[in-house]
Amino acid sequence: MNWQKPLALRPRDAIHVIAPAGPFDVPTFEKGLAVLADRYAPQYRPDLYDAWRYLAGGDTRRAEELVNALSDASVRATFCARGGYGSMRLLPSLLQANLAPSSLVGFSDVTALHLFLQSQGRVSIHGPVVTHLGTQPPAVRDYLFRLLESPEPPPSLSGDAIYVRGVAEGRLVGGNLSVFSRLLGTPYMPPLEDTILLIEDVGEKPYRLDRMWTHLKLAGVFERVRGIVLGLFTECELKEKDAPYSAADVLRSLAEETGLPCAAGFPIGHDIPNYPVALGTRVRLDAGAALLTFLEGAVQA
Repeated sequence: MNWQKPLALRPRDAIHVIAPAGPFDVPTFEKGLAVLADRYAPQYRPDLYDAWRYLAGGDTRRAEELVNALSDASVRATFCARGGYGSMRLLPSLLQANLAPSSLVGFSDVTALHLFLQSQGRVSIHGPVVTHLGTQPPAVRDYLFRLLESPEPPPSLSGDAIYVRGVAEGRLVGGNLSVFSRLLGTPYMPPLEDTILLIEDVGEKPYRLDRMWTHLKLAGVFERVRGIVLGLFTECELKEKDAPYSAADVLRSLAEETGLPCAAGFPIGHDIPNYPVALGTRVRLDAGAALLTFLEGAVQA
């Protein structure tokens, strides 16, 4: 597969802001939008604020907005307002889209869009959505801007736990575990051979993490990937008091069963900080040092 990187973003460039998934809280959205407006020139449709049930408007509205943004060759980046649910409903609309060389930024439910882009050989940015951006520390914002604007590899990221020692290299793929598992067996999943799998999640009890992980195992995922990067698993503990095990205990056991290099606690996911990473770029995981090194930048000059 020939991989294509988006064009580098420049200060004051126009950017698209879209809502492909759930409706969003307006004050937190506007706080994040102000961060973007300090550096770029956000533009969005007036119906961005629409809401229908648990979606940011109907599929037709969201699909049209998504395709127009990702096909606009005059704009170098598209930021997603929020995750939630709904992005995977739009995947068929992208099959005939003439994708521009621009960055897509988002995480959580946006994982569905990232996986589609990686299936097309496109690099995209797993990073804060707009409603999340306003809560992130300056270091995360600066890291994001550097990732979007510089073709140089960004600084390495460190985890806080070693599960299985070893070193592996490959293209970084993945995102939210729940969404990733739902796309197995669909035409929107990229090839997983020679990749490093990144997964994170929020609000999933340990047995649910086990169930999704086992789904990946039964689907042969761990026979194809070279290593595993575990981000943040926020609010994933049992509600019962004095449970004799934690989500981390379960994840460690599952990782050990694969035998693949695996480190955990990387600052990526539903928490603060949530560092952005370029999916589709080559990385090196030194699990024994809990270190993720980026071997290339996210954008082309």
